[in-house]
Amino acid sequence: MNEATLPASGDPSELMKQLVLEVVKALVDQPEDVSVELIADRESTVIRLRVAHQDIGKVIGKQGRTARSLRTILGAASMKLHHRFSLDILEEGEQPRGEQSRAT
Repeated sequence: MNEATLPASGDPSELMKQLVLEVVKALVDQPEDVSVELIADRESTVIRLRVAHQDIGKVIGKQGRTARSLRTILGAASMKLHHRFSLDILEEGEQPRGEQSRAT
């Protein structure tokens, strides 16, 4: 990632969002389907990553190694930025746990 692609604000959450976006786009076959959403709390931020169905295996990796590596990078950055980041990986169209719509 070069300086031209970094957000001007210097906001740690936006920097981490851009980092995850760039890394994941380089891994997948359909980078146009990659999206990253930030869910902020006072003490932590959840980075919700969505990828195309056929790319989910590339992002998770064998035995979860790629996903674990992404989370390790986030953990290291969390220490430096004094803000906790976590990563949720979802397929495009999948609802996060606890947010499924209930049929009544």
